[in-house]
Amino acid sequence: MRLTHLLYQVATLVLANAQQDCFMRPTFREPSNADIEVSCGTQQMALQMLLCPVYFCGYNESLLALNGEHDKEHCKGTADWTVDPPVLRFNFSITEEDIAVCSNKLKMTEEMGTGVFSDFSSLQFINISGQIKSQDPITGTVTYREEMMYMFSCRYPLQYLVSNKTDMSVAGASLSMNEESGSFSSTLRMALFSDNAYSSSLRIPLGGLKLKTRIFVQVAASNLSNRFNVVLDRCYASTVNSITHDLFVGCNRDGQTIIAINGMDQTARFSFEAFRFVQQKTSSTFYLHCSTRLCERSSCPTLVENCSTSTAFRKRRSEGGSGWSTRVSDAATVSSGPITTRVDTVTRQTHRKRVMLGVTIGILVTVFLSLVAYITCLVCNSKRLFSKPVLYRLE
Repeated sequence: MRLTHLLYQVATLVLANAQQDCFMRPTFREPSNADIEVSCGTQQMALQMLLCPVYFCGYNESLLALNGEHDKEHCKGTADWTVDPPVLRFNFSITEEDIAVCSNKLKMTEEMGTGVFSDFSSLQFINISGQIKSQDPITGTVTYREEMMYMFSCRYPLQYLVSNKTDMSVAGASLSMNEESGSFSSTLRMALFSDNAYSSSLRIPLGGLKLKTRIFVQVAASNLSNRFNVVLDRCYASTVNSITHDLFVGCNRDGQTIIAINGMDQTARFSFEAFRFVQQKTSSTFYLHCSTRLCERSSCPTLVENCSTSTAFRKRRSEGGSGWSTRVSDAATVSSGPITTRVDTVTRQTHRKRVMLGVTIGILVTVFLSLVAYITCLVCNSKRLFSKPVLYRLE
């Protein structure tokens, strides 16, 4: 009993000090729905909420947790008093384990493809949602504090949750499919090469690759029945800030992307030229992702043979409804490690210096030739001036 009373007094003292720190801030007010910001990253969900409204209601950061899981330190936030206004931050990875540990909800939906996914007749999405809930420190029968509860959610393509995103040079993903006799699983792996023979692994220099360096990409399946081939539905690059650039989606591809083989073997290959994202000035770091399916050999040609006619491709892919899913497996996303490119500022500066040097030399040569011509004219005129006159005798 004494220990509980002591802890309550300590919490009250901390609360009073923090309230005093928040007192002069405009965010020391009643809570509102706009107090929380949610960032749906490719690897993590990040939640950030204003801290002073929490103290305004008589709580502190230790009394808030994801979905009321107050007994788990992993589910509590971290207060940041170094920023103005102060905030409380929560972060967790978008892996099934990290989603479940704090009782976040995970719901799957199936929708028609739209936008960049308009070539696909059906896509599966995962909605991750939860609450940040307060815990009243008073254990009595009544309380005068209002309960605080902030709701959040993020929506991801299913591929994000089945991918194995790591910082290794090559990342893999598992893909499963049911057959009449049971099921099998195949491991997909992405590898980057520097040559069109796909024999020399790509090595990225410390400063990054030069722009327009051609990168060769291979996605291969292992432990796969001979009945199936690998199909790349969509390959794109993304930054840590979730800025994306499509290399190709179905039949639509970037002008610098060349598809070597797709859907005709258990290995798919394509290449693209190194680029940079405009927002990244001197260097650019991005990751490569490919949404990958397995198709039955007999149906694979129907997926890729008509890519010269986009409308025919869309129609063929949307035909048959559920019949489509019996021939092609659910997609999985396989990803690369970080790819860094650089803007060769040294070369640009050297080129600029060479141009300036050439211009300078040209000006000096022009001046020198003009001077030589001027001196030559002076010499010629002086000779004419001082030469003796020639007398002619008349006979």
